[in-house]
Amino acid sequence: MGNGTSVGRVRGLGSAHSGSHHWLLQRFTAIGNLVLTSWLAVSLMALPNFSYITLRDWIVSPVTSTGLALFVISTFWHARLGLQVVVEDYVHEAGAKFAAMTALNLAAFGGAAYGLFSILRLALGA
Repeated sequence: MGNGTSVGRVRGLGSAHSGSHHWLLQRFTAIGNLVLTSWLAVSLMALPNFSYITLRDWIVSPVTSTGLALFVISTFWHARLGLQVVVEDYVHEAGAKFAAMTALNLAAFGGAAYGLFSILRLALGA
């Protein structure tokens, strides 16, 4: 099959087989965000007030701090996945795409690390 046939023209230009995995990860993190946001809203509505002492005592609970950590991880992961698609679709120059993806990864991982550090610091009472 040469370059003149339709198969020959598209050979090597087909699916990279990573789109379905990326799509599923976006859906799983979206479902996780929905569940964790619902849990967070219900938990916060059950609190008597929103003073620092009340929230600190609430975060100290292992279940709460674990749920908040999962919320932070899932939210930043979902945001990174969505913005990665935007960068891949709309940034066409290789250097600009590399810079945008690097900035995106630094922002996502840095934001998640800061959120987890804040939860850990409050949960351990430092």
